Order: sequence, then C-alpha cells, then structure tokens
Amino acid sequence: MSSSFLRATASPPPGDPADRAEGANATVSGQRRRREGQALMIGGGLLLGTIGVFVEEAGQDPATTVWFRCVFGLVALVAWGALRGRLGELGGLRGRALLAVVAVGVLTVANWGLFFAAIPRCSIAVSTVVFHLQPFWLMAMGAFWLRERVTGAQWLAAAIALCGLTLATGIADELLGPVSAVDNAMRRPGYAAGLWMCLAGSLSYAAASFIAKREADRVGSFALSAGQCVVGALALLPWPLIHGVPAPGAAWAWLAGLGVLHTGLAYVVLYAGMARLGTGRIAMLQFVYPGTAVLVDWLAYGRALTPAQIAGVVLMAVALGSLRRQA
Repeated sequence: MSSSFLRATASPPPGDPADRAEGANATVSGQRRRREGQALMIGGGLLLGTIGVFVEEAGQDPATTVWFRCVFGLVALVAWGALRGRLGELGGLRGRALLAVVAVGVLTVANWGLFFAAIPRCSIAVSTVVFHLQPFWLMAMGAFWLRERVTGAQWLAAAIALCGLTLATGIADELLGPVSAVDNAMRRPGYAAGLWMCLAGSLSYAAASFIAKREADRVGSFALSAGQCVVGALALLPWPLIHGVPAPGAAWAWLAGLGVLHTGLAYVVLYAGMARLGTGRIAMLQFVYPGTAVLVDWLAYGRALTPAQIAGVVLMAVALGSLRRQA
C-alpha cells in the first residue's frame, strides 16, 4: 500500500460529507450561542429597567444606595457561589484575570457614581440620553481593538435607537416647549459639568463592557459581578460610616432588592450574555434597559407618555427588532 494512498485516506477531502456536517454543526452551535446571549442580555436589561422603582422607594442618597447595592449584591453572590461550588473562581484569580475583575469593578462603580452625580445637574432625561452614547463607544472599541466587523446596519440601528431614546425621555417635548424653559434648564448651575460626567460615565461603562467581553475566556460572569461589588463596597465604605444607615423599615427591603436583583442577578446574566456576542450586538442590546425604564416609570407611577415618547419607544423597539434580521 503506497504512502500517497495512506495520506489520501487519512482525512476526508474538502468536499467530504463529514466536513460539511462539521461546518453545519459549527454554524448551528454559533447561532444557538448567539440566541442564548441575546436572551440573557434582554433579560438582564429588562431587570435593570425596574431599578428606578427600587431607588425611588428606598429614598436614600445616591452614595448610600450604591453602597448597599454592592453589599447586598455581594452577600447574594457569595451565597449563590457557595451553593454552586463557584467560590473557587474568586480564589483562583491571578495576573491578567484579577486585573480584569478589578478594572471592570472600578469602571462600573465609577459610571454609577458619575451618572447619579450628573442627574441633579442636567436632568434624568438629558443624563440618560448622553450616558447612552456608550453603545457607540463600545462598537468603536470592538472594531479597533478586536477587529470585529460592525456592519452599517448595526451603526444605523444604534443611531435609530438613540433617536428613539431621545424622544422617549421627553427631551423633544422640552425643546418644543417655551424657549425660556430650555434656556433656564441649560443655565442650571453645573449643567456643563453634568454633561461631562455623563460622557465620562458612558466611556467607563463601555470600557467595562469591552473588558468583560474581551476577557470572557479567562473570567466568568460570577467573578466579574462579585468583583464589582467588592470594589464598590470598599470604595464607598466611608460614606455610611460618616453619614449613618437608614432607619429600620421598608427602605432596607428595597435596598436588598437592589443588591440581590439589580446587582447580583442582573450583572451575572448580562456578563454571561456578553461572553456569547460580538460588540455590535452587545451595544445594541444596551438600549433594552432605558427603554424598559421609561415603560416601568409609566406603569408604576402613572406618568403618562406623550405622543413623542410613545414614538420613541416604538423606534427603539424597531431598532432592537432589527437584530433578528442581521447575520
């Protein structure tokens, strides 16, 4: 038997059915992974969209709210990690993995603080819109550093979603109102500083998402979520020590919900979804959160939506629905 015959029979030719089957399986696996990632990110975004109710009902200042959010989130994550046998992921963090966890934690806590600080200087609507420039930063980071292809359709869909968010937050109604009202809003003390805070917050959030995506093979969603809770709890520890804690009552239940649901659960789900998707899709799915928040505010507190706001929610839904048609 000749060596050439052995080489020919050692592996199937390129057109062999086995090769085609393997390629088809890889395609199906990739599609399933993408669907799972989208479902996880949508679920996380829907959950985060209810955070406003918990913050409002807790009735605490921003720093106290964030600190309790981190503490309760960490308690929930440690309990869950112990039950699932995943605490070893934290003890095993070394080198680049540890650096990634710390970086994501610092960036995430920074964007929370910057966003909360910007709201009284600008307004919830303006802060939300400027903050959600972060999907564009994320797509640019993925294209530049990961060499991921961001399609024209994804850029267009993100722009449509941002336009929808602008309408949904009521900015269009403000701009179409009396000129004096708009001028007064823009002359509010610290308005420009608030805008810069939002821009810095949007960049920090995009960077945190980018690192979580890039290091997904080294660091799991559990370690990333627990890490940001540790960073937040330590960084803000002086605040409750100086200003005290809430009086016993319902506020503690709302703060516990913020930690368990909106920090422990939500971020584990989001980071798991990011690990399965490209940055273009991750960026687009970031709009689920603010879109949900607008609707929850309406449902929970009866704050009626204007026609422009309804049109904005529809625009965001159309933009997100376009993901189903994109390869």
